[in-house]
Amino acid sequence: MVGSWSDPRSPGGKSQSTVSHHLSVLADAGLITKVKPGRGVNCTVVPERLDALRAALAS
Repeated sequence: MVGSWSDPRSPGGKSQSTVSHHLSVLADAGLITKVKPGRGVNCTVVPERLDALRAALAS
């Protein structure tokens, strides 16, 4: 799953700084990777890490 965000109107009405902060937290946790090809950011979910998180939360 890949997402791109460069629109200043972020999902859920959150500010750009809030979205950037949360994307950084997810990237630091290894749940997503971020690539900055220009002004925007492309994010990709790391399926193995997400599966591990799901398993940990289910137990």
